Amino acid sequence: MYFKHFFLKIFSQIRSLLLIFLNIFEKSETRLYPEENLRLSSRYRGRIILTCTPNGEERCVACGLCAAVCPVGCIALEKTEQKNGRWFSKFFRINFSRCIFCGLCEEACPTAAIQLIPDVELGDFKRKNLIYEKNNLLISGTGKKKKYDYYVFSGVTLKNVSMGKKLHRKNKIDIKSLLP
Repeated sequence: MYFKHFFLKIFSQIRSLLLIFLNIFEKSETRLYPEENLRLSSRYRGRIILTCTPNGEERCVACGLCAAVCPVGCIALEKTEQKNGRWFSKFFRINFSRCIFCGLCEEACPTAAIQLIPDVELGDFKRKNLIYEKNNLLISGTGKKKKYDYYVFSGVTLKNVSMGKKLHRKNKIDIKSLLP
């Protein structure tokens, strides 16, 4: 029994040395990240941003759907209303140390305000620095959806503001006729 274990141990060590020797000449898989760019998938979900409308106003109407659908509860926001009746978020906070980058907040957002971009550089040494406020998340551009404006497409009117060309149907659809 002793000899059997002894030969098995020696065989496993010789096998390990052989595998190491064979893999020395293989191409390495290590990426030199800062010098060499990463190739990310087109569907990669990275950093979360808040976008603006084509007019330059922020898209977020503080409906709270993103915070409700977030499985880890890392999104916090509070709604306020402007004098013309438009809603916007008083504060918008995301805790990236808890975020799992699932993309559910992006899918739930009716205004396309929340979007995930392919940014991988989110590491930090202090957790306090991973809590992003609205001013850290808000970008000046429209993001992926260039011409989308929630107030124009939904037909919501604001007080004393012309929202441009509204999309109205000439023929009203009878909902009951669609039932089986």
